[in-house]
Amino acid sequence: MAKPLLTKLFFSPTPKSREEFINLCSKGFLRQALHGFLPEVFADPNLFSHLLKGCCNPYESLPRGQQLHGFIITSGAAADRFTANHLLHMYSNLRDLPSAAAIFAGMPRKNVMSYNILIGGFIQNDDLRSARQLFDVMLDRNIATWNAMVTGYTHFGFNEEGLAFMVRMRREGLRPDEFSLASALRCCAGLKLLAIGQQIHGFLILSGFEADICVGSSLSHMYMNCGRLHEGERALKVMPAHTVISCNTVIAGRSQNGDHEGALRHFTLMKTAGLEPDQVTFVTVITSCSELSAITQGQQAHAQATKAGVDSSTPITSSLVSMYSKCGSLQDSIKIFDESSEESDLILWSSMIAAYGFHGNGRGAIQLFEKMVHRGIEPSEITFLSLLYACCHSGLKDEGLHYFELLSKKYGFEPSLKHYTCMVDLLGRVGCLDEAESMIKSMPVEEDGVIWKTLLSACKIHRNSEMMERVAERILELDPGDSASYILISNIRASEARWSEVSEVRSSMRERKVRKEPGVSWTEVKGRVHQFSTGQRSHPRQGEIDVCLWEMMSRMREMGYVPDTVVVLHDMEDEEKECSLAHHSEKLAIAFAIISLPRGAPIRIMKNLRVCDDCHSAIKFISKISDREIVVRDVSRFHHFANGGCSCGDHW
Repeated sequence: MAKPLLTKLFFSPTPKSREEFINLCSKGFLRQALHGFLPEVFADPNLFSHLLKGCCNPYESLPRGQQLHGFIITSGAAADRFTANHLLHMYSNLRDLPSAAAIFAGMPRKNVMSYNILIGGFIQNDDLRSARQLFDVMLDRNIATWNAMVTGYTHFGFNEEGLAFMVRMRREGLRPDEFSLASALRCCAGLKLLAIGQQIHGFLILSGFEADICVGSSLSHMYMNCGRLHEGERALKVMPAHTVISCNTVIAGRSQNGDHEGALRHFTLMKTAGLEPDQVTFVTVITSCSELSAITQGQQAHAQATKAGVDSSTPITSSLVSMYSKCGSLQDSIKIFDESSEESDLILWSSMIAAYGFHGNGRGAIQLFEKMVHRGIEPSEITFLSLLYACCHSGLKDEGLHYFELLSKKYGFEPSLKHYTCMVDLLGRVGCLDEAESMIKSMPVEEDGVIWKTLLSACKIHRNSEMMERVAERILELDPGDSASYILISNIRASEARWSEVSEVRSSMRERKVRKEPGVSWTEVKGRVHQFSTGQRSHPRQGEIDVCLWEMMSRMREMGYVPDTVVVLHDMEDEEKECSLAHHSEKLAIAFAIISLPRGAPIRIMKNLRVCDDCHSAIKFISKISDREIVVRDVSRFHHFANGGCSCGDHW
């Protein structure tokens, strides 16, 4: 009775040979394979393995697999261990673990392969606990068993446990293969264990695996994750040929270590070599464009991702939302978000909420959050962090307190230190300094220097000298090696002309070898990123930049601009202070953009530090004088200057 049923289910032309049957199965053409070939299948049950392999495309083939399973039972081949193992593999790949577990439990005779298949199925379906339980009851294990567990622990971020399994495997006398070594190197990368990674490097050289593509890429990733870019790139040079994976390793390594320009250069070299970028490549490249505020290069990467057909994937869509936002184009972020087909993806919604917050549009962030919740999408702790950040940079105290309370009371999340830091920042910005300090002292999580520096910055804005001194002392207790702590304290004392105490702070910095991070700004002109440092005089067009600066300063003074010399932290004459202010990095970058871009074109600047009070005031005047929109992204947020005003409302 099975033959007519199966013929109906799999009607197709008859294969002419065993080889043709196997070929059709490998391509998933089960109807063509089975029609007219049933006698051979009955005569040789091993042929069922080829049919089962053809059912292993996730989700879409489960009904076919179940039908084939029924036929195998009818044929009497289900008791065969070889066939049963292939059934295990099929159900594991189809993510039907209950069926796989039932087959495993009913197998009268199991071998190592049976256990390995089910362990792999559990790991593939994110059930590491069941995989470990099955591993523990195994009497015999082979290298594939250990590799599956090491890979599983590494995949879930349990790198210490993954390395512990490697040690146990070696103690049992098993020699690692290329898969073991690649997983161990990924564990070292995650834990930044350079010394152990170097030991594994020595072992794989002796074992002859150095030129293996999988091992070489993992070795390179380990070095780069530990900050050793040159060693990472050297590890890839011994490989017989470059692949997309090896190129992705270099690009990601450069990006993770802050060399975003290097990441973009390697992306160009990759394309020149004829290698086609994949989704992973584009996510990293778009992220690098975000960090450089290089919107032109970001647009090019967007176009190439569209051409490659991967632009609609959630990781790339989220990266594009973030990239356009960080490059100052919130409208493009909104457009990407609105056109996305992944309406239920939490990461995408969180990215868009963060984009609104980064541009100081707290109301927009709140509206989007409420819309997300209305659609039944559960927010995460990261979503709330983005939302609180948005409230903070829009001065929305009541709304921020409401959502901070909602975080724990409705959604059951325990507020993290970052959530508390956002709230302290919000309270401090609106002048509730005592309330902010009380929150730090009463919070159930351990304080750090960052949260106190947040309060110190608010004290400086509201000129509360008494609290400033108290908070400054606490910062030095918690974080004596952090340069920002010293700079903030120095700022306070310099603003009050307490120059002897400023000297004491700087002496302490020298003694402890703490150095201030210099102010640096970037702007992109014609696809090239130009960098400027405070006080710099080395740009090829420096003469033109100086002329532009002094012309603007003259016109600004006529309009009422008064340089805020309080922010100059040196004991010098007022004229010298004004000259120093004029050569802050963001002013240099803006002057260069004015002389380089067409009249009326918007200017986009990125700065590594917070915009100082004087520059913030000056750029308002410059936007009116030049009749341009000037978008400045500092370490805290975006400022959209236009017609003499700023989008931040002085909340920064």
